[in-house]
Amino acid sequence: MQNVTEKHGSKINGYLMLFLVIGLTLFNIYWLILMIQWEDPSMLLVFVPLVIVNFVSFGGFFVVQPNEARVLVLFGKYIGSVRESGFWFTNPFATKKHVSLRIHNFNSERIKVNDLHGNPIEIGAVVVYRVVDSARALFDVENYEQFVAIQSETAIRALASEYPYDSHEDDKASLRGNPQEIAEGLKKQVQTRLEVAGVEIIEARLSHLAYAQEIAQAMLRRQQAQAIIAARKKIVEGAVGMVQDALRILSEQKIVKLDEDKKATMVNNLMVALVSDHEAVPVINAGTLYQ
Repeated sequence: MQNVTEKHGSKINGYLMLFLVIGLTLFNIYWLILMIQWEDPSMLLVFVPLVIVNFVSFGGFFVVQPNEARVLVLFGKYIGSVRESGFWFTNPFATKKHVSLRIHNFNSERIKVNDLHGNPIEIGAVVVYRVVDSARALFDVENYEQFVAIQSETAIRALASEYPYDSHEDDKASLRGNPQEIAEGLKKQVQTRLEVAGVEIIEARLSHLAYAQEIAQAMLRRQQAQAIIAARKKIVEGAVGMVQDALRILSEQKIVKLDEDKKATMVNNLMVALVSDHEAVPVINAGTLYQ
């Protein structure tokens, strides 16, 4: 496949050429009047070519609006692109194809895919893009807007299979827990796929993320259970640290001397008070720890 890269197309100020074409039209009218008055058929040899040139010249005018490009093609050959807004004139035989350089939004449909753990999920994304190479967008792909849509959905599917929907481990990224990282990964994947079309990805973010309907209730209960387990784990880790600090401070400051049995009793009481779901109720011991 022959890759085409955008280049600058030749053009002339349209107002100047319009003035010249109008002048040529007036000259043709004057020449016709002379030809009729003089009744000289040989004057047709000048009149006919000038009229043809006059009419053909009108096909060379075109207008470029802000944030758009006109791709010039002469007899099947790409001869350049015009990005500067204004009224221009170029080769009348060249076709002038319009390509928008404005920022576009692509909002994908909700796609059902499997995440890293094989759970079916529904996912959708918004991709913000613009054309940076009008020649590649027009000639290297059939339809760059359809190409963006298909390749974006393919990138979304590929990204979803690389991450779990959710993760309670801090060192593991997930679709729900790391939106910025997921957005950067999606942007990178989409940009790689759309490079051939001369398209630049400005932003790509997930717009919808949920478990598939058939497992939504089950996964919600599982998610709640995982959250409870993760919370319990944090509570226990914190309680163990507090108990260790308490024993260390009592030992360093020599507030009380504890043997192994007393330490075990104290650890048991502190762990129950710190880890319990319900508020701890103090019990006053009027005797010793052994009574």
